Amino acid sequence: MTKAEMIKALQEKTGLQTRAQAETAYDALLGLLTGALKNDGSITLQGFGGFKVVNRAARKGRNPRTGQEIAIPASKNVKFTPSKKLKEEV
Repeated sequence: MTKAEMIKALQEKTGLQTRAQAETAYDALLGLLTGALKNDGSITLQGFGGFKVVNRAARKGRNPRTGQEIAIPASKNVKFTPSKKLKEEV
């Protein structure tokens, strides 16, 4: 599902009058989720799953074209763990 399809579905499900209102609601939700991950490092949505920030250590890798060893820096990634209910639904 694309962003445009998600906004259209959100507008239909919530009864918002315009596409702009639905887009504002969509952007607000993404902003809340992003802020929660930045501040708390985790989000739990009952019946859907959880998101948490995980730290990946620096490591060495190889350039597939040349075979040259490269250093991959440490990074933060978001990990999603689906709930039992979502697993059963899908």
